[in-house]
Amino acid sequence: MTIIDLMVHTYKESDIGSFFGFSTDYIHEHEYFSDYDNLINIHWNRSGLPIGLEADGEPLLLGPGQLCTTTYLNKVRFTSNEGQLTTFAFNRPFYCIIDHDHEVSCNGILFFGNQRPPVVTLSDSEIPKFEMIHEVMMDEYQTRDRVQGEMLRVLLKRLIIKTTRLAKDQLLPREIDDEQVDVIRKFKVLVDVHFREYHQVSDYADLLFKSPKTLSNLFKQLNQQTPLQIIHERIVLEAKRKLIYTDKSVKEVAIDLGFNDLGSFHRLFKRTVNCTPQEYKKSKLAQER
Repeated sequence: MTIIDLMVHTYKESDIGSFFGFSTDYIHEHEYFSDYDNLINIHWNRSGLPIGLEADGEPLLLGPGQLCTTTYLNKVRFTSNEGQLTTFAFNRPFYCIIDHDHEVSCNGILFFGNQRPPVVTLSDSEIPKFEMIHEVMMDEYQTRDRVQGEMLRVLLKRLIIKTTRLAKDQLLPREIDDEQVDVIRKFKVLVDVHFREYHQVSDYADLLFKSPKTLSNLFKQLNQQTPLQIIHERIVLEAKRKLIYTDKSVKEVAIDLGFNDLGSFHRLFKRTVNCTPQEYKKSKLAQER
C-alpha cells in the first residue's frame, strides 16, 4: 500500500515487514523515517545549495549534484537547514543488498565497509538519467496494483547499479579490474562484520582463502590503505560512536571491541585519532554544549 504524506512517499508490505520510501525534503522530514529500523539510505542533493551534515560526529558537505549513502550503522545529524535533499530509504525485507550482491555489487563500495559515507558526483550528462529514475519512481508511487512493489524494486536496483558504477569510477583506481574490486570490497565487508573479534590481517586472509602477503600486496599495488589500517580504522570508528552516543566508559568500550588489554586499545585509538579516548569524548561533548 502506498501512503503519501506531504513530500514523503512510502511503500510497505506488512506481511514481510518491508519498507521503501523517499522524501524530496529529507532534512525537514527525516524524523518520519525514524519509525522504521535498519534503513539503508541514498541521499541526493538535487538543490543548488551545499548541504552540511555530520556522520558519526565527522562533518560532511554534500554539494549540488552529489550523492552519498548511509546505513543504520551511521549516526547522522544535519548542520544545514536549507537546501532540499532527496533521500531513498529501504530495509532488508524490501531489498537485501547482501543476498542480491551478485546483481548490484555495491557492498564494500556504496554500503558497509566504508569509514566515511562515500560521495559520488553527478556530471551534467548523468543528472538527467538520475532525474528520469526519480520521475518514473514518483509516477510508480501513484500506481496501486499487485506489481507495484516489484516495479519499485526494479527502479531501486537501477539506482543502486548506476550509483555503484559511478562510485567505482570516481573512488577506485582506474586500472583496477573486477576481480580485484571484488577482493577489496569483500575484505571491507568482512571487516565490518568481524572487527570486534578479528583484529589481524591473517584472520581476514583466511576467510578470503588468500595469504596475508597476497592481500597486503594487492592493496599496496592499487595504492589503497593497508588491510591493517582498514581494520584499525573500523575499530576506532565504532569506538567513536560508542564514546559519543552511549554512556559507556572507555574500559567498557574497549571490552566491547574485543580488547582485554585497555592499554592496547588506548594506543590504537591515540595512534589513529591523535588523542586519547577520554580526550576525544570530552571534546565532542564540549561541542554539543
